Amino acid sequence: HVQLVESGGGSVQAGGSLNLSCVATGYGYSRYCMAWFRQGPGEEREGAAGIYTGGGSTYYADSVKGRFTISQDKAKNTVYLQMDNLKPEDTGIYYCAAGSGGSWYTTSSRGWAKDFTTWGQGTQVTV
Repeated sequence: HVQLVESGGGSVQAGGSLNLSCVATGYGYSRYCMAWFRQGPGEEREGAAGIYTGGGSTYYADSVKGRFTISQDKAKNTVYLQMDNLKPEDTGIYYCAAGSGGSWYTTSSRGWAKDFTTWGQGTQVTV
């Protein structure tokens, strides 16, 4: 199993950028799909982006497409979320997760979470 630790959150003005990192420790990083989720104040948790660590395929929620980029460094077992042109509605706690993925097109991004079993502690992003 993997353990996940996020970092890189903070406060930024609208239009600014942040780069989140998620380090996976433990066994089996390459077996997982990794994803970033977020939860705004008073809102449900929703998916933002996902990546298959093996093949590198990526998936994005419509709300972040064209502004956020998910990537990985396999040598460091680390997944990144580069967030550009940030908007106030991007404010929330951002969580890294590991799991099987797969619901990208069969449900809204709020339904992606059922495919993920391991979660980090979250990092706050304020725009």
